[in-house]
Amino acid sequence: MLFLTDENFNGAILRGLIRRLPNLDIVRVQDVGLLHAADPVILEWAANEGRILLTHDVATVVSYAYQRVKQNLVMPGVVAVIATASIGRVLDDLELLIFYGEIDDYENGVTFVPL
Repeated sequence: MLFLTDENFNGAILRGLIRRLPNLDIVRVQDVGLLHAADPVILEWAANEGRILLTHDVATVVSYAYQRVKQNLVMPGVVAVIATASIGRVLDDLELLIFYGEIDDYENGVTFVPL
């Protein structure tokens, strides 16, 4: 599975994921020229690259993700991480989702973490 984090994704969570899963294929929007890009642009890029978006933005990204599904556009998935959740709990849940999940589990949907 391939992942993308939006620009405000918690760096401690990202670093923790990389430590726990060193072979994880994950990039940040900052790394791919999408810094300050609008949510629909980020979702389009993620769709074109087959990457699941990790975000804390449950207000707008989730809405745009569901709009893509309604429009029958490719949507590899969004994992919406509640920003106030403990980092340890989030890391545990993300590790489980990534380790045991399949790409089809995320496609056209939004998964909220913590579980």
